[in-house]
Amino acid sequence: MYNPVDPKVDFPKMEEGVLKFWEENDIFKKSMKQREGASEYVFYDGPPFATGLPHFGHFVPGTIKDIYPRYMTMKGKLVDRRFGWDCHGLPVEYEMEKELKISGKKEIEDYGIAKFNEACRSIVLRYTSEWRKTVTRMGRWVDFDNDYKTMNPDYMESIWWVVKQLWDKGLIYEGFYILPYCPRCSTVLSNHELNLGGYQEDTDPAITIKFKVKGEDNTYFLAWTTTPWTLPGTGCEPGD
Repeated sequence: MYNPVDPKVDFPKMEEGVLKFWEENDIFKKSMKQREGASEYVFYDGPPFATGLPHFGHFVPGTIKDIYPRYMTMKGKLVDRRFGWDCHGLPVEYEMEKELKISGKKEIEDYGIAKFNEACRSIVLRYTSEWRKTVTRMGRWVDFDNDYKTMNPDYMESIWWVVKQLWDKGLIYEGFYILPYCPRCSTVLSNHELNLGGYQEDTDPAITIKFKVKGEDNTYFLAWTTTPWTLPGTGCEPGD
């Protein structure tokens, strides 16, 4: 016999009841313990910045990232799911610049790079409690107590180890890739950083040079460049 389904079920209340049951009975940890000794399924998850609050752009991929480990766990695999924090990049630096009321690479250097780095480290985990609350409320099973941070030396050393393996196997090559550029920060921007706002067109200095064709009257080549400061190094002088 099955209990009849309540036609007026309160789904939010039911959801909160499930979350409470998981928390009080350590269901996530029990699911991991049941798989001790099993073959591993390694799931790589790009970590978010903890200098900002979670938003809809995190909820959808976060749900997908929860489905795969659960599925592989159900197939008998041991899936270690450690939450992580991205501690590098312009979002962290930009937050610190606003607090210190400085702007741009030159002012950071004047302030002191070592001091600025330490100041950035002090804020990279500003919203971890909000993230933990929201991700848990989503129903995602992930280990916050054993999290990792990209600013930790052991993490950075592991990345360099991976790069070294790729280099030894001849899998790294030099290429060219067009990216947005921030003249204030003197660095390229990722799409995420660009989407933070403040994008504007910046006009580079440009000049058109006229080169006379030898043996020809009134015949010239025109050369346009956005790096006029390089012309003296190529032997070009005003009036050439």
